Amino acid sequence: MKKLLIFYLSVLLLISACQSIKTQTYDLLLTNATIVDVQTGTLIPNQLIAILGDTIRVVDAAENLAKYTSTQTLDAQGKYVMPGLWDMHVHFRGGDTLLAENKDFLALFLAYGVTTVRDAGGDLVPSVMQWREQIRKGELTGPTIFTPGPKLDGPKPAWPGSITVDSEADVQHALDSLQALGVDYVKMYDGSLTKESFYSIIKETKKRGLKTTGHMPLSADILPAVDLGLDGSEHMYYVLKAASPLADSLTKLNLGYGMMNQIVESYDTALATKVFEKLAANDFYITPTLHIGKTLAELADADHSRDSLLAYIGTGVQQTYQGRLESAKRAKARGNDMRQQMGQLTERMMRPMYEAGINLVAGSDSGPFNSFVYPGESLHEELKSMVAAGLTPQQALTTSVINGPKFFGLGAVYGSISSAKIADILILDANPLEDISNTSKLHTVIKAGKVYDRAALNAMLERIKAQK
Repeated sequence: MKKLLIFYLSVLLLISACQSIKTQTYDLLLTNATIVDVQTGTLIPNQLIAILGDTIRVVDAAENLAKYTSTQTLDAQGKYVMPGLWDMHVHFRGGDTLLAENKDFLALFLAYGVTTVRDAGGDLVPSVMQWREQIRKGELTGPTIFTPGPKLDGPKPAWPGSITVDSEADVQHALDSLQALGVDYVKMYDGSLTKESFYSIIKETKKRGLKTTGHMPLSADILPAVDLGLDGSEHMYYVLKAASPLADSLTKLNLGYGMMNQIVESYDTALATKVFEKLAANDFYITPTLHIGKTLAELADADHSRDSLLAYIGTGVQQTYQGRLESAKRAKARGNDMRQQMGQLTERMMRPMYEAGINLVAGSDSGPFNSFVYPGESLHEELKSMVAAGLTPQQALTTSVINGPKFFGLGAVYGSISSAKIADILILDANPLEDISNTSKLHTVIKAGKVYDRAALNAMLERIKAQK
């Protein structure tokens, strides 16, 4: 009798659940979608996606549409549906006089399908923190922002707004300040940071449960830093240094970045393989920033005056581009081609690093002072650069939509079009697994469940242009 009662109760619960599914009214039904499964590199055609609030609740066969009701239905017409892009290295900076121009970047990111950005630190921290919260609450249009707040640097910081760290006590005070701000991770910079402070920041941050990444003083070494708990590295200098048999002797000469020509020339493939294995074993993250490297390497000879994206960049930000431009001209006059040599080598390193299991993450380094590297568009250029360097389109997409959230431990709620994932979605006119440039063929962006069709995206761009 007891078993029969349990059986009937189970049936009633099942019926109730089914009725609940049938009577649920969703905010948005996306029908006739071809889902791009980035993890497996496959396509799943004829799908239905039910969204409630900012979350995907159901993914089902499109033929089951009659089971569902919603306040809004959008026919994807068989187009390609994938998670929104993550740009894991951007900057908001330049002081209060450039505040409005930096804020315009938010809409520019979204208009190019970048639904999440990892801010890499700057001098607009209060505003960035405010934007982060307003976007989370739906009060401001833009990508989800993850931020480190101010960078941690040495007694003579390279960038305004950084926190000075020059002792053990400074490390504790700095981390206390960052935690009080509610930052998402800790970013170090090598303007004047000593290796002792660099190592101490890593150790203490690990104790506090936050992630660390950034620039490394060239007096330090990346492998000991990884042993201490360093989670990631921005750009390729520091991995390159570890792959040179001359690294120790060059470090003793205290050359700083002046050692990079010799580092590049002495790159050892066998040593690099061992370094890659060590980094992969520690679940390490590297942001290669290939596109900006190529842009800056060619800066002295390129004519960017007709770049279409300049129309969306404020005059104040454009003025910050001159510093890099003049530096490039001086380097050319001296015959210094370090950037070109380094760019060629780092491209060759991409596939071996990926195959070793290192978490490559796509980052553009866009923002003020980084000449002609445009918010939004430059992330697509970074993905193209990764493919040109030897990754497949699927692997390149992984660096953005899967490894981005993975860095923050958010793989459970981002990275695929499936139930319980955040509804940050792109609808593309062409298959990105076939050609990575198809990420630029945006038909619609859905941000946290809110729909921006092509007309809305174009209007967003026109509003930015009108403010210039």
